[in-house]
Amino acid sequence: MLISNCFIPLQGLRKETKMNNKIVVYQVLTRLFGNTNTTNKPWGTKEENGVGKFSDFTEKALLEIKKLGATHIWFTGVLHHALTTDYIAYGISNDFPAVVKGRAGSPYAIKDYYSVNPDLADDPTYRLEEWEALIARTHQCGLKVIMDIVPNHVARRYESIAKPKGIRGFGEDDDTSVQYAVNNNFYYNPNEAFQLPEGIYGEYHEFPAKWTGNGARASKPDRNDWYETVKLNYGVRPDGTKDFATLPIGFENEDTEVHYRFWQDQIVPNTWQKFKDIALYWLAKGIDGFRYDMAEMVPVEFWSYLNSAIKHQNPEVFLLAEVYNPNEYRPYLHLGKMDYLYDKVQLYDTLRAIVSYGHTTDAIAPIQRELADISDRMLHFLENHDEQRIASPEFAGYAEKAKPAMTVSTLISESPVMLYFGQEVGERAAEWAGFGSPSRTSIFDYIGVPAHQRWVNGKRFDGGQLSDAERALRDFYQRLLTLKVAGSYIDLHQYNRQYTIYYNDKIYSFARGNEDEQWVIVTNFNEHESYGFDLQLPSYLLGSWFLNDGKYLLTEALYGEKETILYIENGKGHMRVDIAPLESLVFKINS
Repeated sequence: MLISNCFIPLQGLRKETKMNNKIVVYQVLTRLFGNTNTTNKPWGTKEENGVGKFSDFTEKALLEIKKLGATHIWFTGVLHHALTTDYIAYGISNDFPAVVKGRAGSPYAIKDYYSVNPDLADDPTYRLEEWEALIARTHQCGLKVIMDIVPNHVARRYESIAKPKGIRGFGEDDDTSVQYAVNNNFYYNPNEAFQLPEGIYGEYHEFPAKWTGNGARASKPDRNDWYETVKLNYGVRPDGTKDFATLPIGFENEDTEVHYRFWQDQIVPNTWQKFKDIALYWLAKGIDGFRYDMAEMVPVEFWSYLNSAIKHQNPEVFLLAEVYNPNEYRPYLHLGKMDYLYDKVQLYDTLRAIVSYGHTTDAIAPIQRELADISDRMLHFLENHDEQRIASPEFAGYAEKAKPAMTVSTLISESPVMLYFGQEVGERAAEWAGFGSPSRTSIFDYIGVPAHQRWVNGKRFDGGQLSDAERALRDFYQRLLTLKVAGSYIDLHQYNRQYTIYYNDKIYSFARGNEDEQWVIVTNFNEHESYGFDLQLPSYLLGSWFLNDGKYLLTEALYGEKETILYIENGKGHMRVDIAPLESLVFKINS
């Protein structure tokens, strides 16, 4: 609301307000979500420690996830991966424990790409039907479904019993007498037997030995290698040269249909074709998107081929890739036709360093500047299955300490943001699950997730066992993730570091908006100190918002408990800010 008389631009000069289509991905480790067992025995079996099921995702549970602001659910660990549990009665061969990590196995050691994890089914005979029912139930609750595709490797013993008629499984037609052939699915060490790494005990027979998932070529890999998996061959020769067509110059500027047409005239390696068949199979089952594991370990040309085929089938599919090398961001977006990439090594690592080690907030603005052309396509997060929990001693020590970081991560751009189940209630991951150590919720073992289980509350999914602090934290996440902040990002931090007394490098501030709505966000990363200062808004920002000299009321939108006034004089603005330790203030101008 304008407090004093001032010129208001003619309506005809105003642009239409951009609709806020913020994507919020809720990642959940599917077999842990509904598990209410609290035994938490290290290396416990599913009978001892319990296991969650597809059926645990009830309408109530899904709607509560949606209330958090989620638009998509990434069901992690759905595909049938190598397990230690005996399912021979269901026609599934046993896996060798020596090449299975943990009791539950790695969700990224896929055994059958056309089936789902029998652990997750009430009746393993009908495991696919139960997954299809969950897809339908999720859609009915207004949420979209994401599942993993793991392109770089498969389980040491891949064996698809559920593949459709006419489909051949990985390795079934390989020439094992040679190290490499373009249409082999694996790389081999002819005449050499695979040997378990030193310190890994058990029995596993493989002849000839296949290269290990992370690219280790030795027939006896190191125990730190991904020995539970084997690397897939995408037509890259052992010397690194490519055995397939490269994309024409300028193709980074072409759309997916042009890419699709290009590949129709090309002969591609067999592994490429197999993954296209897999992706289209799951699209036909109603999947709305894929998260690609370690995408940068696979040639960008393959992604052009696969993603253009997917988008040709359904242009609305959500494609998210795990890419950690900033030098590869633009090729994998523009040539590989990804929709979104992880913003891990820049924004996540920077925010974590600020939270964990007290590093300067001065490091944030350069990241946004460097990624300006692709900032809206970088997925933001503070937790996922690979990272340590915020509340663990190895990260922040307690969940509230990262609230300013989550505010920045969520509101700094139109980028999608991801929430890992249990993050919203301060899960610490303090349990010794078996394989690995505390601080991460184990993806390899049957275990409980205590804070999350208190929210599950005996499958009532109502937070009935949460502490007051946990309930307040979830309320914060819900408020933050449902805020409809829109408009272009403009950094305020560097300007105020130069011109504002008492403003410092524990504060971070920025603006979002356009002529129709204007936001000023201020966060305090200091857990002990309050600050007060006159935040400066530069003339170039106010000019872009068409705000003229005068006084403007700003209301804090996160909790609705604070107000301040923006004073604009001679085109420059300032507003009083008083901010408590770890507080985030999200001001909207009432114009």
